[in-house]
Amino acid sequence: MIKIGVDAMGGDFAPDEVIKGALLAAKELSSESKMVLVGDKNTIQSSITRHGGNHSDFEIIHADEYIGMHEHPTKAISSKPNSTIMVAYKALAMKELSVFCSAGNTGAMMVGAMFTIKPIEKILRPGIAGFIPKVNNKYGVLLDVGANAECKPEVLQQFAELGSLFFQHVFNESNVRVGLLSLGEEEEKGTQVIQATHQLLKNNKNINFIGNIEGRDIFLDKADVIVCDGYVGNVVLKMAESLYPILDEKGYRDDFIDLFNWKNVGGSPILGVNGNVVIGHGSSDAQAIKNMILQSEKMADSKITQKIKEAFA
Repeated sequence: MIKIGVDAMGGDFAPDEVIKGALLAAKELSSESKMVLVGDKNTIQSSITRHGGNHSDFEIIHADEYIGMHEHPTKAISSKPNSTIMVAYKALAMKELSVFCSAGNTGAMMVGAMFTIKPIEKILRPGIAGFIPKVNNKYGVLLDVGANAECKPEVLQQFAELGSLFFQHVFNESNVRVGLLSLGEEEEKGTQVIQATHQLLKNNKNINFIGNIEGRDIFLDKADVIVCDGYVGNVVLKMAESLYPILDEKGYRDDFIDLFNWKNVGGSPILGVNGNVVIGHGSSDAQAIKNMILQSEKMADSKITQKIKEAFA
């Protein structure tokens, strides 16, 4: 049984949009999966009733505190041990949950993971993976997209390995192509960090490194995994997210443009920690919550965390 922990109080529109999204997800989840809502029990039950849901579709773990979107992550984690995020992480650490997802405070989700389930042994820094649309109407993986603003070459090399493992086991793809985001295709281009990273990736037998990827290549079918630091990755991801509402308002619609709608993706996984974790967008509505939950099920079903542990053992 896959137990999907959902932060019922996380996000700008919680709990109602979270519950509505969970009700939508309940119609599409496998019979081998069960949602576990984490938050104030009375509030959750009232919301389920208000939106015409079936209480038997869910389990509830009570948590009487939650971390606000603008609270300082480290302070909030230490001062609110009974928050939804900390209670869920403890359940994840105890194997009472198979995966935990939240559209709540991103910083608290990252700090909470580091304090509770902790990084996998030999992982220097866990990263957050983002999904980038490609012209073949599929998604590529961009890593890191915000957890680590500055990275050493050894960290970027691990991102390449983490992204490759994720793409292989979650997307069921072989021969995963890994590219390094730089300002030129030549290996001597880029900062000293990028040049040093290029040499590490070129000699890494665990990945299929295809070389540098330029900004104009991001949406093309040149690489399945694109490696960069969290500063650059976050800028690229936010830029990509801005395209859909602009083009939608102008009336441009097709399958490729629809991929830029972040609500269809649902969330970004944290890779490199001892548990399956997905972070949703703070402004998630019911559609985005549903897709975050479905993505969480897919991640748990792939056993990606175990695959990463085995690869880095």
